[in-house]
Amino acid sequence: MTQVESHAPFVRYEQNGRIVTLTMDRPEARNAIATHQDCADLVAALSRANDDRGVSCIILTGAGSAFSAGGNIKAMKERTGIGPLDAPDATRANYKHGVQSVARALWESEVPAIAAINGHAIGLGLDLACLCDIRIAADGAKFASSFIKMGLIPGDGGAWILPRAVGLSRAAELIYTGDTLDAQAALQIGLVSRIVAAGELLAEAQALAGRIVVNPAKSLRLAKRLLREGQQQRLADVLELSAAFQAMAHETEDHREAVEAFVGKRSPEFKGR
Repeated sequence: MTQVESHAPFVRYEQNGRIVTLTMDRPEARNAIATHQDCADLVAALSRANDDRGVSCIILTGAGSAFSAGGNIKAMKERTGIGPLDAPDATRANYKHGVQSVARALWESEVPAIAAINGHAIGLGLDLACLCDIRIAADGAKFASSFIKMGLIPGDGGAWILPRAVGLSRAAELIYTGDTLDAQAALQIGLVSRIVAAGELLAEAQALAGRIVVNPAKSLRLAKRLLREGQQQRLADVLELSAAFQAMAHETEDHREAVEAFVGKRSPEFKGR
């Protein structure tokens, strides 16, 4: 049964079985993130999904014509919201407590995440998409790490996030030029894994999520954590962690069910235990 509720003004939280869809829901502002409450809404929604052991996949998308236009330029001009304040020290703290808290929440989540990029993913919006494990895009989507065009740098951690998505050389080109890419160019550099027609995007994301969540829930979370750690540790450390995680996975009921089903030549019935 599908349950839909308004989690907060900026985020719509929808759960269908083991899949949660988080929709940034300010289409009139192209889902730009303007306030600390916007950031808190995203963090709370991600935490809620992460803490629910009945959730095995998150889809992150945007309402209307954009995924997210990033930061709110008007708020920057007025020195309110998540950007500059009245002094550099205050601005530094503002970034740490605002947009960086969202980046940390996405990175630290144990739940596999799909970015369903329905339109423009610009600046902060691009980096949020890159913090998801899988990115699929509508055919009209646009992408830019556009901070430099405003005389800024990626204050949300994009200098660390983007190279992990497309490699150092491509990330440097995007960050230094601020160029905008269309969906086809994004596909060519591996920024997204597939392009679909706009009207089919959410269905495609849900179908992909469905293929994920049929698998053992505990092992999915372990696999995601291992992938995350593998992006920042030595092989020797990842091997050690892999052995520890595998030892945990071997003791799950779902692993035993998978073995019994294989031997018995039947389909497994996983219960998330």
